[in-house]
Amino acid sequence: MNSRTRVMLVEDHHLVAEGMRSLLQDTVEIVGYVDNGAKVVATALETSPEVILLDLNLPGRSGLELISELRTRVPQSRILVVTMQTERVWADAAMNAGAQGFVPKDAGMQELKVAISEVMAGRRFLSRLVPKKSHRAGTGPTQLGLSRLTPRQQEVVRLIGDGKSSAEIADQLRLSLNTVAFHRKRIRQSLGIDSELGLVRYALLVQVGQEEAETEREE
Repeated sequence: MNSRTRVMLVEDHHLVAEGMRSLLQDTVEIVGYVDNGAKVVATALETSPEVILLDLNLPGRSGLELISELRTRVPQSRILVVTMQTERVWADAAMNAGAQGFVPKDAGMQELKVAISEVMAGRRFLSRLVPKKSHRAGTGPTQLGLSRLTPRQQEVVRLIGDGKSSAEIADQLRLSLNTVAFHRKRIRQSLGIDSELGLVRYALLVQVGQEEAETEREE
């Protein structure tokens, strides 16, 4: 009987994926590999992995916005984020969305194996490489340039910060997907952000800044 953990690997860099597969194959069974965010949910449904190793920066769909859908569609699968990102804001967003673990790629293979064991045991795992606190200084909405955006663009930013996908944003704001895509592009152009992952990071920082401002008002 095969007792190795069934793992699905989600990574868009093939060399990185092959390296992970080679170094993990003695302890886990790789039951699926996906290099595009648009294919993740369907592949998870087909392969029923026990653990999904999920990168955040993916073509097709952001890994962050996939977490909540994976928790709903394949609730038996544990989600372990494996990413180049080390900022606390990413870890908090991933864990709040439903991931059970967060490991920066700089952590090394031994820590990844420990993380897999921990989430399989029903525990949460957060790498020691992730700072204990977010760097919140200067992250208020004004400092981040939110005031330069239109009211509709600000709504889109807040929903991105809440982990909403473009489809969910379109549904909530009663817009077409094309219109949401246009807003995302215009927001990036207005703020000089060069990637979708950068836009998500910006939206998360806006959310952190607003939460901090609300806490200060309550005090």
